[in-house]
Order: sequence, then C-alpha cells, then structure tokens
Amino acid sequence: MSMVLELGGVRSGYGTTEVLHGVDLRVPRGTAVALLGANGAGKTTLLRTVAGLTPTRAGRILFQGAPVEHSSAHQRARAGISLVPEGRGIFRRLTVRENLLIQAGSKRADEAVAKATAFFPKLGQRLNQEAGTLSGGEQQMLALAGSLVTDADLVLADELSVGLAPIVVDEIFAALEALRAEGRSMLIVEQYVDRVLGLADYVYILHKGTVVFVGEPARCAADDIFERYLGSVA
Repeated sequence: MSMVLELGGVRSGYGTTEVLHGVDLRVPRGTAVALLGANGAGKTTLLRTVAGLTPTRAGRILFQGAPVEHSSAHQRARAGISLVPEGRGIFRRLTVRENLLIQAGSKRADEAVAKATAFFPKLGQRLNQEAGTLSGGEQQMLALAGSLVTDADLVLADELSVGLAPIVVDEIFAALEALRAEGRSMLIVEQYVDRVLGLADYVYILHKGTVVFVGEPARCAADDIFERYLGSVA
C-alpha cells in the first residue's frame, strides 16, 4: 500500500521545549487516520509540524514519497497538504465567497463555490457576508470547505467539532466522509472519539509526545487503551 505521508523519528516543539519525541507515523493513500491522545499529548503540534508551521528539529517527513521537512508551509500547501486548524482557520475580514476563492486557487470560481455550497448549503446563503460575522458552526464549515475546494491530497483536521452543536458536528463528519469518498487522505484529531473511530481506518495514540498505540479501530474497543491513555471514550 502506497503512503501519502510518512514520519520517521520526528522531533519538534516550541522554544526550548521539545513536544514530539521521535514520532513515527504513516498515512496510507486514500485512508483516514485518527490521531488521539489526552490534552497536551502533542496532537496539534504534530499536525502543525506536518503542515510546516512548527519546525522539524529532527527526523524525516515524506509527502508523496518526497522529503518536505525543510519546505515552508506555503510550499507544502501548494504540494497538496491542507491544514484545517482548531479555532476556525478563515480570513475573518473577507466574505465567504472570497475565502472560498482564495482556497480554490486556480480552480474556476463558480465550480469552487458550487462544490462548497453543495456540502454546506448555509454557506450559499452567506456568500457576501464577512466570514467573521458567521456563527461558530458556519465558520467551521467555511474552514473545512476550504479543503473541499482544493486539490489537496492530504487533509489535516484539528478538533473541528469543538464548541459546535450536535447537528453541525453531523454536517462536519458528513463532509469528512465525502472527502474520504473522493480518495483524499486524512489525519484527524478529534474530541468525539467514538465518531472518529467510525470514520478511521487506522488509529494512533500519542502520550506525552510519543506514539504508544498503532492499530485498527476494532482493536481499541477490545483493548484497555482508552482507560490507560484517554480516560474514556467521549
């Protein structure tokens, strides 16, 4: 099975603090991989490191088989890595339409808008509205819609459901399912463990910056892994 993403011995952190301590991780092409762990385990740091927002101190990051650990975040985005960060990664002063067109890049504007609003009809009613005035749920839809309208091969999703109403969470997961159906590869950090296990092909669990579990979702249910590292299934 070919890999869209491979991490080998990756170390990274902030200032003098190392957060990731030699992480090995693989995302096979066309699969969804759940990245779980308690608060402070290093999940967001790992996504930021893959996206190029946090420098790699040691180790290798291969995307589509090519090393990218020394590439900029912009170069990685252009190569096909799309990060949907925690806390609504949008341009708040621009309209919904402008946000979508920036993400779409060279794609035709009408095609990009049509695709985004097909998944999130509410955005179609807000195209000329400033993104910062949207509700929290609509802002998260817009952030994820940015990945929908790109040709990104790898989507990094960081806690997309935080603070959202259950019905909006359902829409977010439906969009993730749609991305997977398109053949996109995904690395997902998510607080609703049961929901992401239903979507994921593989699971990694981080504990204090180190991978402590790798396996398929079914193994999690039969193991005491949640009690040991997560407390319980949310």
